[in-house]
Amino acid sequence: MADDTSRVEFTREMKDTYTILTPNMAPIHFELIKNVFNSFGYHLDLLTTTGREVVDEGLKYVHNDTCYPALLSIGQLMHALHSGKYDLNKVALIMTQTGGGCRASNYIHLLRKALKKDGLEHIPVISLNLSGLESNSGFKLTLPMLRRAIAALTYGDLLMLLKNQTKPYELTPGESDGLVAEWIQKLTGLFEAGKAFTQREVRAYFEQITGSFAAIKTEKREKLKVGIVGEIYVKYSALANNGLEEFLFRQGCEVMVPGIMGFMIFKVDNRLQDIELYGGSAAKKQLCTALKWYFTKFEADLIAAVKKYPQFTPPAPYSHLKALAGDVIGHGCKMGEGWLLTAEMMELVESGYENVVCTQPFGCLPNHIVGKGMIRKVKNVYPEANIVPIDYDPSATQVNQENRIKLMLSVAT
Repeated sequence: MADDTSRVEFTREMKDTYTILTPNMAPIHFELIKNVFNSFGYHLDLLTTTGREVVDEGLKYVHNDTCYPALLSIGQLMHALHSGKYDLNKVALIMTQTGGGCRASNYIHLLRKALKKDGLEHIPVISLNLSGLESNSGFKLTLPMLRRAIAALTYGDLLMLLKNQTKPYELTPGESDGLVAEWIQKLTGLFEAGKAFTQREVRAYFEQITGSFAAIKTEKREKLKVGIVGEIYVKYSALANNGLEEFLFRQGCEVMVPGIMGFMIFKVDNRLQDIELYGGSAAKKQLCTALKWYFTKFEADLIAAVKKYPQFTPPAPYSHLKALAGDVIGHGCKMGEGWLLTAEMMELVESGYENVVCTQPFGCLPNHIVGKGMIRKVKNVYPEANIVPIDYDPSATQVNQENRIKLMLSVAT
């Protein structure tokens, strides 16, 4: 790990006057989480820039063999700093840091290296992590903030799922997207008022949200059902996957993208398995057990809300995905998205989304193994599966990517 003893700390004094820039991944989820942080007195700005200029900016600072998500997220931040929109003496950057074997653990160090290259090393970089890797006196993840952020993630999962299953059939174009925006605004106000984050409240709002999408006037048309899996950043980020969801909508498809909550349960469950295999503190085991229970309750309530309306396809619980994966891949295969990615492909096919786009960032070896490398095994279990792996990297052209997807759709049944 790089020596960051000289890193610039984000101080308490900075909290009131600094704008914190954050790269975007999942637009619905991140918009809600940004608003949660801002309700606690921070000034987060969620970057929405897209296009080739972000890729080119990233290539100035990150080697193209490193990791496409690193290149894009760092490129998006550096592009914003060079835009002239921000006071470079009153700005900070924030990125997640996993602390695991994935190269995402090194994004922070790559970003600081990029800042130093441009003479901007005075800009603080905040590491958003739950592993105690770094701390900043001006940025604290408190329990009230975390509870709202977890609720925001689950609301994001539900809004994404319902929008994707309603949008292809809506009679008034744009109504689903408009309803998403309305709920983001409403939930933000509720969070600021100290509401809508307890499990009882979340359960009630899940039902309200699902009912509001069910009330949208639709016309059932014949649509190809397509699922999207892959490395977590490229799976959700329109910048990374060249607007994959919107492209599929334009091709006359209904889209299913597995939610983030399953990934959160997966990560906590992995820690519990590590403790069981290699040992660990009783306190850590107790915390992870409580977190898994907490996440699983939200997951169960989301599924129950969606099941009340037969026009919607609910996601399967994490426990079912784990059981599916056990038929074809070991649960010890957990680097990156690990066995969960394979399980998501299987669960999508099982749910009627037989056509699957597997988004693969160049240089992400774990996802090539559990994604592209598992397609044959998945097809052995589900012969009807129609899976296409698509590589995303700085040199890949959008035309070639879309042509490969169109070819997959042309043989879909």
